[in-house]
Amino acid sequence: MLLCYIFKKEINLSNIKSNYKVNQFDMLFYIKSLFQLMKPRVMSLVLFTSMVGLLIAPEKVSFAVSIMSLFAVALGAGAAGALNMWYESDLDALMTRTCLRPIPTGKVQKSQALWFGTILSLISISLLYVTANLVSSILLATTIGFYFFIYTIWLKRRTSQNIVIGGAAGALPPVIGWAIATNSISIESIILFLIIFIWTPSHFWALSLYKSSDYKKAKIPMLPITAGIKKTKLNILIYSLLMAPIVALPYFFNFGSLIYLTLSSLMTFYYVYLCALLFKEKNNKTSNIIARKIFVYSIFYLFFIFVLILADSVIKY
Repeated sequence: MLLCYIFKKEINLSNIKSNYKVNQFDMLFYIKSLFQLMKPRVMSLVLFTSMVGLLIAPEKVSFAVSIMSLFAVALGAGAAGALNMWYESDLDALMTRTCLRPIPTGKVQKSQALWFGTILSLISISLLYVTANLVSSILLATTIGFYFFIYTIWLKRRTSQNIVIGGAAGALPPVIGWAIATNSISIESIILFLIIFIWTPSHFWALSLYKSSDYKKAKIPMLPITAGIKKTKLNILIYSLLMAPIVALPYFFNFGSLIYLTLSSLMTFYYVYLCALLFKEKNNKTSNIIARKIFVYSIFYLFFIFVLILADSVIKY
């Protein structure tokens, strides 16, 4: 209701006809467009990793608190996505990967996206504070602020290291989940943070390799544009190698079993193998195919790492 009130003047709803269609405006279509602003695929990964952080924490909270807290985190992730799309709508219009987003296609006006993201941010932070605790709400506010102000506004258009530093925002959700249950930050949640933080560069640099023409057109200084393809491949390989010791940390800090260590090591080995293939490949067309494969595999790789950590926790308790 609050959002509808804010957008009332811009939406300009006409009289509702008997068949419930809205003249000059399709409310369901608009709601779907607002949902797309929230980057639902990113939001789902944020929700999942924060849920893992919540569920493996030593202190347990009620089902109702868990659901409401995770809902607040999802809203916060969506808010950050909406603010990102508001600020980057000019870039989105230039790139084939993003040109069909709601603002470039005119489904949502820029001012509406700004209001939507701002209101969602305030609602999500407030809801998490009321439902859970102060620490988790501060962490959520930090995540939204870091993603929007540090990554989107400051880093993305200025440095090829944008995704390395900006990756901190995407790595915070499991720390938020842990804090929902414990009202604190601990070594376990920091390790979960590190897993995502070290995973992020190779994941996005693989994307930037086979979408380099898009980034070049939009003048975004991704690593392939500023440092070249060979150096980008080397950096992807280095970060994939760094994943091996980081992924092993849950075992050495007693919240990952030997089964976890074995399976996660095997998945990491294959990840490094793909990145090594990419590094050695000279043909650009073949390199793009491998880069796309790395990008897709990396998503499943991160997902199953967290599934294994969660499974260990469930079996333990």
